[in-house]
Parts: sequence; C-alpha cells; structure tokens
Amino acid sequence: MPNRLTKIVTRGGDKGETSLGDGTRLAKDHPRIALLGDVDELNSWIGVALAHLTEGAVTKTLIGVQHDLFDLGGALSLPGAPLLSAAHVTRIDAATGTLNETLPPLKEFILPGGAPVLAWMHVARTVCRRAERSIAGLLGEQPEGVQALIYLNRLSDYLFIAARFEAKRLGVAETLWSKQHSISGSADVVE
Repeated sequence: MPNRLTKIVTRGGDKGETSLGDGTRLAKDHPRIALLGDVDELNSWIGVALAHLTEGAVTKTLIGVQHDLFDLGGALSLPGAPLLSAAHVTRIDAATGTLNETLPPLKEFILPGGAPVLAWMHVARTVCRRAERSIAGLLGEQPEGVQALIYLNRLSDYLFIAARFEAKRLGVAETLWSKQHSISGSADVVE
C-alpha cells in the first residue's frame, strides 16, 4: 500500500481555512467543517468506549461504526458525494434490535453514569445527537444526506441501548433520574 499521508503539518490552515477533498477552501467555522469535527469527535468518543469494553456484541458493532463514521467524514469532504446507504441503517437497526431484546422495559429516565464505560457511551450518544443536528442543518432534505441523517439518529439510539446492555452485562446499576434528588422535587423549593 503506498503512503497516503506524506506530510501532516501543511500550514494550510494557519489563516483559518481548510481544504475539502475536492480542493475547495472553507473557513474553519463553516457548517460543513463543524459537521466534520462533530463526526470526528463522535468517532473519538466511541474509541474511548471501545478501549474500556471487553470483546462482545457491542465491541463488534462499534468497530463497524467507527469505520462507517470514517467513511462518512471522507464523503463529507466531497460535496455532493453519497454519504451512507440504507444498508448502513439496516445494520445499525439490526444491532439495536438484538441488544434491546435482552433488556427489561425502561420505567424511568436514565442518567449517564454507573461505570466509566457507560458514561463514555452516553457522551458518544450526545455528540452523535450534535452531529445529527449539524447534518440536518447542513443538508436537510438533500438526497446525499438523508441516509446519513437517519444513520446518526439510529446510532444515538444504539448507543443508549448499548449502555443499558453493558450495564446489565457488567452487573452495574443504571443511574436513574429521581424526583427526590432533584431540587424541583424538593419541598424546600420556594417559587
């Protein structure tokens, strides 16, 4: 395999611009560049979760997700390129369904926490939601963005369910929201 990256420090972005894969120069605060950053950050948080997971169904799915997100970032750097396909969505839906079958019904809201890996999966979920909002704002109903928008929406659901699955597998109690711990549920609140 030939060397693809021969020079990492190019100094091309020193003036607040960066290049897309097609050579187009954009300001670093352009919505497309922000979206690329959101996808990259999401991939990084999934990497943090993977570094603390043991081998299993969630690990296998998240490794595939990391590759999907890398592909998505590459496609985003080429305006007009198809981003993801219906097959990507089908795969994440199948993984979600498999995990969800093993979980008890959700009766309370869940807060991030319980164990570090669970909290990191929730961080990844929230970054995924940000990437979803970014892609909706940038591409909206444009054909190349539809499957990517759906994928990110389903991925955030997967990350929530995967955190629940891992909590159960690890024997860690999920952190449940409780009105009694909230100041809004306290009798001491003066309005």
